Amino acid sequence: MSHDFQPVAWSHQTNIYEVNLRQYSLEGTFAAFGSQLPRLRDMGIEVLWFMPVTPISVLKRLGSLGSYYACSDYISTNPEFGTIDDFKKLVADAHDLGFKVIIDWVANHTGYDHVWTREHPDFYKKDQQGQFYDQHGWLDVIDLDFTNPRLRETMIESMRFWVDSCDIDGFRCDMAMLVPLDFWRQARMQLESAKKLFWLAECEELDYHEVFDAQYGWSFLHKMENFWRRETGTAGLDEVLSHYKNYFPGTGFFTLFTTNHDENSHSGSEYERLGDAAVVFEVLCCTWDAIPLIYSGQELPNYKRLRFFDKDSIEWTGQCALHEFYKVLLALRRRNIAMRCGDDQSSLLRLQTQADDRAFCFLRASADSKVLVILNLSADPLKLDFSSEQVKGEFTNVFTSELIDFDRGVTLLLSAWDYRVFEK
Repeated sequence: MSHDFQPVAWSHQTNIYEVNLRQYSLEGTFAAFGSQLPRLRDMGIEVLWFMPVTPISVLKRLGSLGSYYACSDYISTNPEFGTIDDFKKLVADAHDLGFKVIIDWVANHTGYDHVWTREHPDFYKKDQQGQFYDQHGWLDVIDLDFTNPRLRETMIESMRFWVDSCDIDGFRCDMAMLVPLDFWRQARMQLESAKKLFWLAECEELDYHEVFDAQYGWSFLHKMENFWRRETGTAGLDEVLSHYKNYFPGTGFFTLFTTNHDENSHSGSEYERLGDAAVVFEVLCCTWDAIPLIYSGQELPNYKRLRFFDKDSIEWTGQCALHEFYKVLLALRRRNIAMRCGDDQSSLLRLQTQADDRAFCFLRASADSKVLVILNLSADPLKLDFSSEQVKGEFTNVFTSELIDFDRGVTLLLSAWDYRVFEK
């Protein structure tokens, strides 16, 4: 597999925060979200991914407000959220604070009353009766025809609008594997002529790493859920992570997450799907050789399913119990070069213990920098002994600042679903 693209430099130590704008506040607007930028920056967020900001089709709309992913115009904003100028201001304010901004791009399909259905009906696939249709069973969208060269060029120009006019930094591409890979290659080549962008694909396909910097870790999410339901063990977790490492290119990142908009709305919050393991698995997602993806409200934490097609605001309390938790982990990723993902100067070693059915431990290293992660993936207290042969030197607990000398051998006592993260 040839790989013509290299990830943008800042992506090796980044993280992504998915913004569900409709549900983020009672107002559900760009302006209202802007007030949260300082808090999120303090927490350590690097990349803001906005779910589609484009207007939503009315024809065959689901629910009262419809799906973000049933677009009616690729080059304007949903009036519920605000104007193009409002979004430009939000991006500029985010950039001033040091954020990068990416937007969701839905290339495979549009809503039934997209402007192209009138202006360019030849851009769409047709069934035997000559009608627009969707081949995947979604009720509110219709498929685009990527065999049409004019569609491709018009789609790329629509994407360019957001890069040139709003100064965004990349795209999260919805159901990317449903769109031909050569279109994405064409789009990236044309769009990066003026600015290097970050490309995240909602898929888990080897070939798509040729174009995309990062893909979804769907398999690992489902394996974590299997683990909580006792359908697999730590070996099952290792199997998926080894697959990512051995079969995908080193410069191809994965995003690891315990929830996102699809999982929360359709399958339940991370606490429904992962139970008491939700937070310790979040430590794993934030410290493995990958890009952590955090969903709106996880810092609260949000325990409820947010309705997808209707207004259903996150119930902010003024206190985010996991703000400091994320702040510590994301700051560690930012400052310690051992946490760079996709870096051939860094290594990751799984450590064996006397309780590998419950303990999940690993060491990340680059030059003299090291990070040691110890997780208790069980409902029972866990005692772990570490010898100087496994871990050498003095490490600091990133959550408590306690200094521990592993050269003397160390015994750690972890409570149920507990974790330790040490830095050297």
